[in-house]
Amino acid sequence: MKISAGQTVLITGAPGGLGTYITEAFAERGVKLGLVAYPGAELELLRQKIEKRGIKTLALAADLRDRAQQHKVFERVRKELGEIDILVNNAGVEFTSAYHDLSEANILEILSVNLEAALILTRLVLPDMRRRNSGHIVHISSLAGRAGPGYQEVYSATKAGLIAFNASFRATYRGTGVSSSVITPGFVEAGIYSKLKATSGYSAPASFGVSRPEKVSRAVIRAIENNIPEVIINPLPIRPIIVLSLFCPSLAEWLIEKLGATAFFARVAEAQKNKAVEKPVVA
Repeated sequence: MKISAGQTVLITGAPGGLGTYITEAFAERGVKLGLVAYPGAELELLRQKIEKRGIKTLALAADLRDRAQQHKVFERVRKELGEIDILVNNAGVEFTSAYHDLSEANILEILSVNLEAALILTRLVLPDMRRRNSGHIVHISSLAGRAGPGYQEVYSATKAGLIAFNASFRATYRGTGVSSSVITPGFVEAGIYSKLKATSGYSAPASFGVSRPEKVSRAVIRAIENNIPEVIINPLPIRPIIVLSLFCPSLAEWLIEKLGATAFFARVAEAQKNKAVEKPVVA
C-alpha cells in the first residue's frame, strides 16, 4: 500500500518511546495523524511539534483498558480526520515479575492494552477499509513473543498473540486490498526497554544487542509499502534461534537461557520488587 499525503493514520502509544519515532516517520509523508496515549502527559507536546510542520494532528488521551474509550478513539479520529487508512497498534504495558507475584489486575491490564485493544481497534477500522478495498494495520510485537524469556509470561503471550492474529488476518483478507504486518523487535533503545534499564540499572545482554528506534520506525513504513508479513529487528542474528525453537524447542530454550535473556529480566524483576515498583512500564 502506498502511503500518501492526506491519508489518515491512527497511532496508539504515540508519545511512548517508539511511538514518537513512528509518528515522525509518518509525519514526513504528510498524512493526517490521530495520536493516542494514556495518561497522555507528553501527548500535547508531540501534537504541537508535529503541527508546526503543517500536519493536521488530533491528540487523544484515552485509557485503552476501557472498551468504551477504544470505541471513542476510533469515532473521534474518523469524525475529525476522516476514515482511517492505516492503524498502528503500538500501545503496550509490561510488568517484569515472576508470574506468581502478578495480581489478577496486572494480568488483565496487560491483556487488555496489548492484545484486546489492538484486536478491537482493528475490527473497528475494518469496515471502511473493506469498502474502499484499501487499508493496512501494523502491530508492534516483540521478540518476547517468539522467544518467551522468563519473568515475561503475560507480556510474551500478548506479543505472540499479535503475531498469530496477524498471520490469520492476512490469510482472511488476502487479495482484498486490506492487509496487515507485524513488527517484531528485540531490545530497542526507547520505550519499555529504556524504562526498564532506567528503573533497574541493568542493560540488555550483549549477546542480543540493542537496536535504534529509527530502525523500527523505518520498518513500519517499509512493511506497509511492501506488504511484508513480519519484520524482525535485532542487531545480532536471531532468526536461527527462532527456527531452532520450531525443530528443537529444548535446545532453543537452553540457548536463550545461556544468552542471558531470562537472567536480565530476573535482575530487573528483583530490582523493581526491592523498589516496590507497582505501576506497569508503558510503551
